[in-house]
Amino acid sequence: MNIKKASLKQKNASVEEGNLAKEIAGLLSAKKAHKIVMIDIADMTCISDYFVIASAKSTTAVKALIDHIDEVLSKKGIEPKGRDMDAKWAAVDYGSVIVHIFHEELRDLYRLEKLWVKEDASNIRVVE
Repeated sequence: MNIKKASLKQKNASVEEGNLAKEIAGLLSAKKAHKIVMIDIADMTCISDYFVIASAKSTTAVKALIDHIDEVLSKKGIEPKGRDMDAKWAAVDYGSVIVHIFHEELRDLYRLEKLWVKEDASNIRVVE
């Protein structure tokens, strides 16, 4: 019985985490980020459950997109656990969701999607 309760809690946590990933993707879309994808990595690694990856057309836009996400989520009491930023790539760790914002040219170079997408692409969702 306790195992079932634990499994149910884990399942509910994944739903909430998926909602956070969707919310972040929506925030990026509203601010005109490009090529937004959500990748479910929960069964591939223990570092996180989702990557949300997006492109920006300038270094200013990379920072602006991260600042926007931080501002909105902070108002809801959701703070990042860590961040690593430079002018062309920002990675922000929200625990269950890691956000990567790339300058377009750098995203093409690193191609994170290629590393984390399953062969059948069942774990990736493109956000319009």
